[in-house]
Amino acid sequence: MYSIAYNPKALEEYEQSVEWYAERSIQASENFIIEVQRCIKAIKNNPTGFKNRYRNYYEITLQKYPFDIVYIIDTEKIVIVSVYHHKRNPKKKYRK
Repeated sequence: MYSIAYNPKALEEYEQSVEWYAERSIQASENFIIEVQRCIKAIKNNPTGFKNRYRNYYEITLQKYPFDIVYIIDTEKIVIVSVYHHKRNPKKKYRK
């Protein structure tokens, strides 16, 4: 099974999103964290089973939240490159 690594920018996006939800509702923040964890587990179980829309980037869409988790598959690990909000600039979605 692959290990998970985070691009520093993706980790920052994730933390900012958790904080944003926490300012509005602790429950929404907790549910966001649970949904991200569910998606990461799904990625680990089937890395190539999700959308491959651009080069070697894959993505999975969160349920009930307007985010995609964008990742690449390296030889021994999965690298989360973005926790991408749907309203952001699409040109920044795929980056390493």
